[in-house]
Amino acid sequence: MHEIERTGLLPAGLRDILPPAADQEAHVVERLIAQFASQGYARVKAPLVEFESGLTSGAGASVAPYTFRLMDPVSQRMMGVRADITPQIARIASTRLRNAPRPLRISYTGEVLRVKGTPLTPERQFAQVGVELIGHEGAAADTEAIGLAAEALRAVGIDELAVDVTIPPLIPALLDAHGFAPDRRGVLREALDHKDAAAVAALGGNAAAALETLLAATGPAAEALAALGGLDLPPQAARERDRVGEVVRRLRDRAPWLSLSLDPVENRGFEYHTGVSFTIYPVGIRGELACGGRYLTGYRSPAEAAGEPATGFTLYIDTILRALPEPVAANRVFVPAGTPAAVGQALRAEGRITVAGLDPVDDAAAEARRLGCTHIAENGGVRALS
Repeated sequence: MHEIERTGLLPAGLRDILPPAADQEAHVVERLIAQFASQGYARVKAPLVEFESGLTSGAGASVAPYTFRLMDPVSQRMMGVRADITPQIARIASTRLRNAPRPLRISYTGEVLRVKGTPLTPERQFAQVGVELIGHEGAAADTEAIGLAAEALRAVGIDELAVDVTIPPLIPALLDAHGFAPDRRGVLREALDHKDAAAVAALGGNAAAALETLLAATGPAAEALAALGGLDLPPQAARERDRVGEVVRRLRDRAPWLSLSLDPVENRGFEYHTGVSFTIYPVGIRGELACGGRYLTGYRSPAEAAGEPATGFTLYIDTILRALPEPVAANRVFVPAGTPAAVGQALRAEGRITVAGLDPVDDAAAEARRLGCTHIAENGGVRALS
């Protein structure tokens, strides 16, 4: 391997993003943030690195295994590179914004770094864009989060969306009511995650009938809710069912164009969620566009270890870009060396992109093509290059 090849090699899961893809990503991110701002979400910016104890507490516990760690030479304390921005927003909300009126609406964007990727998302560094709605525990907040995510995706050009709604606390509430011991729960949880109806029937005990119904209810939201409505559930489980039903009804009013499905037993990826959660998929494209749901910040105070009720979502920029048309390089106007500066200034005032020639050349049109320009400024006007 030549030295230039060696220095250009990047670690697994990391990559350079080149033009015009980098421009497209930046444009999409700013359009998403503008959509959030239009609905009252104020933007914050958190540091890339902070003390490990803050990053991996509360909502950050689920990403602790993915966090890069390093020693801070100044404080001599362990620090972490953020693997997720949500824990940082929870920290900001409970410290610097603890006296701000609730519900608190926050948006954010930034890069995150993880120790390892996943089979579906091998990238270890990627951009996160999202919002958190903190301090409200009603169904209206759940509806706003899902609706805002879908509306933002539509605003950047993705019209066909499928939303899969889940209820992570439903199964634990049911198992609590039936007195399942911790050792039995793990095996049963695995069977539910794999949609193994035979194993659920064998392991479910006196809850088997209800669990089998929940397993079979996965599908279009209307049909799933009808199946759940006929179940005689313990009080807490019934409240979770009724809550998701209210959210679905509200979503039909807010975004009737959404394709809604319901999976009452799905839990993978939602381990720290405490209420209605969701994933948004593009129609016909691999991957998730967004994921989010209800949780507890875990940062309110030592006396309130669970923290404030919150809901929010993260948008996955890589999937969003795959769902959009390939970026097209913008028109660029070559301004030959020696052209008066006022010419370039006028073109930029019109919104054009200019590329200035730095040295005189014999064939300005050939030089313009070599530099990737589509037009050339000459004779007081602009000419398209063939």
